[in-house]
Amino acid sequence: MEELVADVRTFNRFYTRVIGVLGAGMHDTPYSLTEARVLFELRAHEEMETGELRRLLGLDAGYLSRMLARFESGGLVTRARSAADARRQVVRLSPHGLEVWRVLDAASASDVRDLLAPLAAEDRRRLKSSMAAIQRILGDDGAGREPYVIRPPRPGDLGWIVHRHGVLYADEYGWDETFEAMTARIVADYVRDHDPKREACWIAEVEGERAGSIMCVRDDDRTARLRLLLVEPSTRGMGIGGRLVEECLAFARRAGYARIVLMTVEVLASARRIYQRAGFQLDEQHDERSYGADVTVQTWSRDL
Repeated sequence: MEELVADVRTFNRFYTRVIGVLGAGMHDTPYSLTEARVLFELRAHEEMETGELRRLLGLDAGYLSRMLARFESGGLVTRARSAADARRQVVRLSPHGLEVWRVLDAASASDVRDLLAPLAAEDRRRLKSSMAAIQRILGDDGAGREPYVIRPPRPGDLGWIVHRHGVLYADEYGWDETFEAMTARIVADYVRDHDPKREACWIAEVEGERAGSIMCVRDDDRTARLRLLLVEPSTRGMGIGGRLVEECLAFARRAGYARIVLMTVEVLASARRIYQRAGFQLDEQHDERSYGADVTVQTWSRDL
């Protein structure tokens, strides 16, 4: 615990320096970073009680009162008694205050862009994921945000699909490298013969990190094939697998297929339940030796 305490304090000191850098854009304005924070919060709310504003930003009551008096004399805010409780004061941004906020917001956004510009795309994704993790772990439950996104593949995603299939199925079922090789062939065939009107791939992403995959490929003119459904263990239970299958089915219908098939292995019980809920039915199964293990291979299908 003490080592973690020290690490958190070190991070806090580092982040305080970052905040100082991000406040540099205020240097060309008459407003301090704290004053800008007050204007930002007033912009985010139609109106705020002074007590609420003080508690939100952790400000001294006298300091905030003097600041709001300056803002009022400069025409940035208006203050009035609360209609609900005359003992309380309500603050609103004026039209001039809104214009000032726009200038400060542009300066702040420019500073953040400058901070992020030297980072590679992968580092930006890692940063986004890490910030979300810190918020979630230390108390922000992410209410109002989607728990995951489904998106088309980006450079590096197809290699990730092969890698994660190889690692996960080896860890969970003891399958050998022949399964990873088969996954690589499926991905290579998808790239070589890809018809975007009749084939597609999707990546599930949670807090900026890849969390799952699926493909819809052409089997023949009337039949699509679902391939490479995967959900990371850490994100199972979020509905990602079912959502990926829904995306695949919807695409197959739009592409004009009449039927969709898939191959799976009996031991993959969670995937089988997803397929059953999506309307797939078992057509055929047989035992064989594959991937260094004795498996029961199954074919499932459904009409579209």
